[in-house]
Amino acid sequence: MPEIILENVTKRFGKFVAVDNLNLNIESNSFITLLGPSGCGKTTTLRMIAGLETPTEGRISIDGKVVFDADKGINLPPNKRDVGFLFQNYALWPHMTVYQNIAFGLQNLKWSKDRIRDRVRELLKMLRIEQFEKRYPSELSGGQQQRVAIARTLAPGPKVLFMDEPLSNLDAKLRMEMRTELKRLHRDTDSTFVYVTHDQLEAMTLSTRVCIMDTGVLQQYAPPLEMYNNPANLFVADFMGNPTMNFIDGTASAGQNGSLDVNIGGKIRGTMKCADLDPEFAGGDVTVGIRPEYVKICDDGVCSATVYSTLPSGMETTVKLDADGMNLTAVVFGDVDYPVDSTVRFNIVKEAILFDKSTGRNVLRGLIENQAAL
Repeated sequence: MPEIILENVTKRFGKFVAVDNLNLNIESNSFITLLGPSGCGKTTTLRMIAGLETPTEGRISIDGKVVFDADKGINLPPNKRDVGFLFQNYALWPHMTVYQNIAFGLQNLKWSKDRIRDRVRELLKMLRIEQFEKRYPSELSGGQQQRVAIARTLAPGPKVLFMDEPLSNLDAKLRMEMRTELKRLHRDTDSTFVYVTHDQLEAMTLSTRVCIMDTGVLQQYAPPLEMYNNPANLFVADFMGNPTMNFIDGTASAGQNGSLDVNIGGKIRGTMKCADLDPEFAGGDVTVGIRPEYVKICDDGVCSATVYSTLPSGMETTVKLDADGMNLTAVVFGDVDYPVDSTVRFNIVKEAILFDKSTGRNVLRGLIENQAAL
């Protein structure tokens, strides 16, 4: 399966820069998600790789073959790039049966009838829609139509499958089922998948690597759990995770024995070992990032807080805390609940991240030790 390489790719619409000097290496047989808010440039990036949009600058190669080069005037059309594109609205022919929809592209490629029949039935079986072979799209549910659209896209055996928010029209339960199907499909087909979404949960659950963008600029490109645990900057930290990370203003200064003394919101102090400290950070104002699951409510906690509200869901409960003006979100696993306005105590366990207040970049990740209330 092919490797896709983007080198210094830029796309401008007039004075507006949709994608700014993007460098990206999409490894063979990977499942890459382009993630970010609306208008960040993710769909434009996908369309440029597929050949549906022409970059202003840069170079794109697929499987060692240059498909676009602004300097050399190379720009292969989509049908020469050996890629498949799955659209958000499925784009099925309403007057054709499931079989006919899947076979349509193969007929245009002049495949023999026997070869078409074998390929269509192979895909019907792979996607578990054999019983719908003679039905029309209007007779199918959204999830079934999605499977037909995937089968039609996979029919010619493209080296790369592009998907632009293909699950956004489905209800929550069906989206979960289709995520499972897509992940299994990626394994079964050995294809390279490039997927666009604004849903960080989809990116976390599906991807081998996530490319997160903001205003056309690449913010971080890493495996999803690495991005969750060690975000490159405040934007990534805020975008990844639900409930979102807690962000608290604080200060950091040099301590003893190679440590940092950290003040969190004027409520908690502690120390962090700074062996991995960004060498350009000399101390000062920081934003302390703490994942909600690392705010541990416990009887021997160093700091007290008032329960502002709770959101129990059975498997876990999201608890909003007010620590004398410092607002925190905690996640408690299990079917537990707390009375509103009750007093609880908490510690910060596992890891916190210090972000430079002025630049937003991640300067240190580690345990906050020797915690005490201020």
